[in-house]
Amino acid sequence: MEEKVRRNVALLLGDPRKAIIRLSIPMMIGGMVQTLYSFVDGIWVSGVGPDALAAVGLFMPFMMILSAIAMGIGVGGSSAISRAIGARNKKRASNVAEHTLLAGTVIGTVIGYSFLPFLHGIFISMGAGKNVAALAHSYGMVIILGSPLIFMSSLGNAILRGEGDTKRAMYIMLISSVLNMVLDPIFIFTLGLGVVGAAIATMLSIGVSATVILYWILVRRDTYVQLRLRYFRRNWDILREIFAVGVPSSLSQISMSLTMIVLNTIVLMAGGDYGMAIFSGGWRIVMLATVPIMGLAASVTSVTGAAFGAKNGEKLKIAYLYAVKVGALIGLITGILLWIFAPQLTYLFTYSGDSSTLAPGIVQFLRYIVFYFPGMAAGMLTSSMFRGIGKGMYSLAQNILRTIVMQISFTYLLGIVFKLGLSGIWIGIVTANLIAAVVGLLWGVHTVKKYQALWEKEHLS
Repeated sequence: MEEKVRRNVALLLGDPRKAIIRLSIPMMIGGMVQTLYSFVDGIWVSGVGPDALAAVGLFMPFMMILSAIAMGIGVGGSSAISRAIGARNKKRASNVAEHTLLAGTVIGTVIGYSFLPFLHGIFISMGAGKNVAALAHSYGMVIILGSPLIFMSSLGNAILRGEGDTKRAMYIMLISSVLNMVLDPIFIFTLGLGVVGAAIATMLSIGVSATVILYWILVRRDTYVQLRLRYFRRNWDILREIFAVGVPSSLSQISMSLTMIVLNTIVLMAGGDYGMAIFSGGWRIVMLATVPIMGLAASVTSVTGAAFGAKNGEKLKIAYLYAVKVGALIGLITGILLWIFAPQLTYLFTYSGDSSTLAPGIVQFLRYIVFYFPGMAAGMLTSSMFRGIGKGMYSLAQNILRTIVMQISFTYLLGIVFKLGLSGIWIGIVTANLIAAVVGLLWGVHTVKKYQALWEKEHLS
């Protein structure tokens, strides 16, 4: 096992092209299965009826907020671990891992539980019908009550990614996702629990994955970082390093969640519960299609973090630009495939008699949204590079520009002001992401060149 750990670290510190591909493949596989679970979950829920599908979509932004907190702190910890490995400081890497797991779980749980009293009122104020709001509230209560498990699983996964062990990070995703897909029909249909059953199945599967990952890093201790929680002592310097990336990363994710809440509201204004069901079903397909790029992004944070810790400007540049090229190609292929197979993918959410009326709307959504993927790839990978080098505020600024500033503005302007309806909203999403991607790419290249010149000057002096 020690040999395996050494190989992981050596890969992280070696050829950045090789590291990005080899680290991203397990994350792509795990992420694909994990998102496939969400996809399949939507298929099962749509069998209950369009109100159930709309309800799960209505809660999705709040689930994204919980995930944003876990992912943000996890990325902050993962980035700091990678930089410590790049600087050959194993003790600090272990201390970072301890702080990431404990602080992230406590903070995330407190924030998650604070939503409990307000959920139903928020759904009603957004314009949802009474039945949809009630279903969304029931679903959301189960998820939020189980949120500590979400944080323990996500943060433990981030620790593994930070030291380059993406294979076991993949195994965690596979365990959770496969178990969820097995439990979903049992709880939704066999036990007759509907959307509440979907939520229970989700939390049970996450609970199992959290147990496995905590066993690996706390009991078995066969990881590069060594956690000794009994001897934990708070270190403000380490917390600042984690939060310097983690807080902006969480805020970036939350900005996307808040944008989804506003987008849901705009969709409800333009198309009512029918439009919300279309958006919910269509967006699940989009999330599945973005998984390869998300896997690539996870590897970019670790590889650029290690290059930054080693002050190797050439490796940093190669890692970033190579990832952007690969990501843009993946995005282009994804868009083409989605255009071709839009009717077949749509059928998965419209197979029941009650949901069949959604088919034309979801196909139209997918045919517009295909142009979203190449630009999204460039923007996401630039954000990952910023997080890897510890520039969390850069990533936050880029995401706020893309989501809160551009995406909300374009969708409201085209969908509501210009009265293009749902089509205008879909066009607005695509336009906002393409413009923000160009801005982010220019900024990313400038930042990498700046550090490369700085380190070359230090080396010469």
